Amino acid sequence: MKKTKLDAYNRKILTVLHKEADLSNVDLAERVGLSPSACLQRTKALKEAGYFKGFVVELDLDEICENVIAYLEFKLENNTAPVRRRLEKEIADVPEFMDCVRVTGDYDYICFTCSRDIADLNRAVDEFCAIEELGIVKTNIRIILERAKWMLGYPLHKLDWKE
Repeated sequence: MKKTKLDAYNRKILTVLHKEADLSNVDLAERVGLSPSACLQRTKALKEAGYFKGFVVELDLDEICENVIAYLEFKLENNTAPVRRRLEKEIADVPEFMDCVRVTGDYDYICFTCSRDIADLNRAVDEFCAIEELGIVKTNIRIILERAKWMLGYPLHKLDWKE
């Protein structure tokens, strides 16, 4: 991938598109203070440099379907690199496990999940934990009762940018 410098204009482009990915190039150019052609050229360079992982639409899930959102915590018997790689490979194949992070503390991994109902959530967790090679010794399911805040984005304005 071709490296692209994160100057002030490129930072503005990333910051705006991060929260409003559906903006037209003309609107984006106006927001960041560039001509449409310069903005398009910079946006293309940022994409080619790998700064964009993808574009998603944030849906109001409760308005369109029945669902159960939960966090799953996994503790492994053996936390070696080969076991972690295997667990991460298996997690990638479970569509209900949407986000998974390795963490410090009492558990080794936390997954953000979405299922159609509690029975479906339990089935997915049971099937996953039944894979003996993963050595999962403890799980905890934390069902989301209500979202006090939901934000699919990073506080870019509060972070130190790399040069």
